Amino acid sequence: MTPNDAIISMLLLGALAALVGFAWAPGLLRLLQKHKCWKKQVRTVAPDGSPTPIFSALHKEREVSTPRMAGVLIWVTTFTLALIFAFIAPRTNWPFLKNLNFLSRGETWIPLFTLVTASILGLLDDLLVVAHRGEAHKGGGIKFRHRVLVVFAIALIGAWWFHYKLGWDAIHLLFDGEYTLGFWYVPLFIAVTLGFFSSSVVDGLDGLAGGIFAIDFATFGAIAFTRHQYELAAFCAVIAGTLMAFLWYNIPPAKFYMGETGIMGLTTTLSVVAFLTDSVLLLPLIGFTLIIEAGSVALQLASKRLRHGKKIFLVAPLHHHFEAKGWTAPQVTMRFWLITAITNVLAFVVVLLEKR
Repeated sequence: MTPNDAIISMLLLGALAALVGFAWAPGLLRLLQKHKCWKKQVRTVAPDGSPTPIFSALHKEREVSTPRMAGVLIWVTTFTLALIFAFIAPRTNWPFLKNLNFLSRGETWIPLFTLVTASILGLLDDLLVVAHRGEAHKGGGIKFRHRVLVVFAIALIGAWWFHYKLGWDAIHLLFDGEYTLGFWYVPLFIAVTLGFFSSSVVDGLDGLAGGIFAIDFATFGAIAFTRHQYELAAFCAVIAGTLMAFLWYNIPPAKFYMGETGIMGLTTTLSVVAFLTDSVLLLPLIGFTLIIEAGSVALQLASKRLRHGKKIFLVAPLHHHFEAKGWTAPQVTMRFWLITAITNVLAFVVVLLEKR
């Protein structure tokens, strides 16, 4: 495939994913509303067991009346398009349709597996939340440590695939070539995946997570394209396209929420794509807003434990801190989008400078 064909396929698949998402999103919304797929009570307890009065006050109406589980729009659309074009490609003589097949062993098998597997786990959690089963005092759902264990298992499979099946054992040092890690590539892969899974706390305001991930995956798609990973670039474009359809219904005021079935798949897949594009050291820029969100929760919990209950932020994660200080939800969302766009542009500039 030529670069010109690749970029046409990438952009077309992104647009097609958005159109397919737009086509069935209204039906999904009606289904979620019909079955009252929302939380039955607002979470009142933080992960450390302390009460969360500010969070509860901010979310006392939104979370118990807006459907969740809309993340299925993202991963089901992506998975369906992958299967459709993988089925069509060997059965047609049209090069145009062959170029739309973005399923390949070396580039997209493992991120697609990660997306679907983590999203199904998230869907199970969402179903328990909606049924108000599990950790009832936190609103229901799978215990956090159990979710971490499953994500760890997914990360372990991914690390094994990269290291033992694909033979990867090095990371790219910016402007300084490759650095061989050997077996240590495996624990690094697992640590990064778990670290970005912790950034799932970003899914807390209308449009916030959807916009951030759309920018992040678009950036990785551009990076993959510059490195001639055309199937992976198309995969990222498809996810970004589905996020456009999702955002149409999720921007303030949100008609539905992503839920764990969206956020778990996106956070874990983002880590896999970072390794596939050999861009792990660019994650502090590409995933900047995700990192500060997860970091704010870690700092808050550490401060409360080490400083006898004293807090750094009014409420964590960080977007709720600004909300508590008087920023409107759209202000927080759009400013976080802008920060994400700026840091992602800087990351892509680094990529381009390296190629000079």
